Amino acid sequence: MSITTSPDFQLQLTRRAFLGGSAFGIGALGLASLLQQNLAAGVPAAPPGGVLHYVPKAKRIIFLFMSGGLSQIDLFDPKPKLNELNGQPMPESLVKNERVAQLQGQPLLCMGSRYKFARYGQAGVDISELLPWTAKMADDITVIRSMQTEAINHDPAVTFMQTGNAQPGRPVMGSWLSYGLGSNNRDLPAFVVLVSGIGTGQNLHTRYWGSGFLPTVHQGVQFRSSGDPVLFVSNPPGMSPKVRRRILDSVRDVNQQKLDAVGDPEIATRIEQYEMAWRMQTSVPDLMDNSKEPASVYELYGEEAKTPGTFAANCLLARKLAERDVRFIQLYHRDWDHHDKLPDGIEKECRHVDRAGYALVQDLKLRGLLDDTIVLWSGEFGRTPMSQSNTSYDTYGRDHHMKAFSSWVAGGGFKAGGLVGATDELGFAIAADRVHVHDLHATILHLMGIDHTKLIYRSQGRDFRLTDVHGELLPGLLA
Repeated sequence: MSITTSPDFQLQLTRRAFLGGSAFGIGALGLASLLQQNLAAGVPAAPPGGVLHYVPKAKRIIFLFMSGGLSQIDLFDPKPKLNELNGQPMPESLVKNERVAQLQGQPLLCMGSRYKFARYGQAGVDISELLPWTAKMADDITVIRSMQTEAINHDPAVTFMQTGNAQPGRPVMGSWLSYGLGSNNRDLPAFVVLVSGIGTGQNLHTRYWGSGFLPTVHQGVQFRSSGDPVLFVSNPPGMSPKVRRRILDSVRDVNQQKLDAVGDPEIATRIEQYEMAWRMQTSVPDLMDNSKEPASVYELYGEEAKTPGTFAANCLLARKLAERDVRFIQLYHRDWDHHDKLPDGIEKECRHVDRAGYALVQDLKLRGLLDDTIVLWSGEFGRTPMSQSNTSYDTYGRDHHMKAFSSWVAGGGFKAGGLVGATDELGFAIAADRVHVHDLHATILHLMGIDHTKLIYRSQGRDFRLTDVHGELLPGLLA
């Protein structure tokens, strides 16, 4: 075993030392791809210190994150009784002493949905008229109506969905999987982030794809739609590839001499990072080039896919990353925070994401990738069945709601064409089959071949894991 593949090497990496040792501003560009080169030959990965705990059903994850908190009442969870009681007070038995975000001290009035629902697929899943493309793939996805989280405001709720804890500083799910499984592609990072809706909605902090106390080689690398796809990977002006290669060779030789003399693993990290950046100069521009995509691809994804930085373009790029076996692909789409004028806002965002999400799932399916790719579509929480601002069907809004919201999953060993969970007749609380965020994380890790209780990293004198001390496997979600 070489020093770069030993557990001690990974455990000794620190955020400060790594960033300090990464010249040219390269940052964390997926050292795990190099540390586990056996994966490129098709050898299954294993969590640190052992073998996979289960036979994995999935090799990779695409997480379509709807930032801001989408309204499940208007998309996946129809409530006729709520419509019947529109404008009337919510029953005190439901809402007394319950937490609300911005509705503190205000009348809690029932707010039905203005949108029609119909049942789709063999399971007869109710889906809103706002999502006609999603409705077409009802037999490919499982809708979870009984999601629950523990944070009621955006930043802690996004942090909780990504890390399993509302406080900043812990690794996100993509970092945990990079740490545990590495990458199947030595020329790309194990964890890639794409963002759409820039300049709208809630802020997206880079720590939402940070590695926390894990080595920074496991943090997400953001690919950008304009300029350099990855910051600082391109050669500086006036430097040819030949000159850059000569400089890297010289730096490598000096670093290798130092490594041989003192055995500092941080030096080995620096050597590997330079090499990863060099390979990405070729792999990333080729990945981002859509000129070779046939017309049939744009017929599937729609015209928006031709515009870099849109959700549709990012879904197409996610498929290409999946083809290249990137381990964790995170798409953030902003502007789902509809406290007022919800109809205008939700209709706009559904137009952006509905067809593209459908296209991604169908594209993966056509290429034989859906069976071993998990697709997760979710926000950080849902919206209240109570109105905010007014009860007009033209301009109503909804506050944050953590007690019950909806998500969907597809592929990678998840059940296809199903419905899990239920809420009460007004959509306020879960009535059956709760799916806590910790439970979803535990189930995703299971499908990746990992027992969530055994993927552990020791920091500051205690053991940590993605699910903390919680989380239950949910057999009802499995195929």
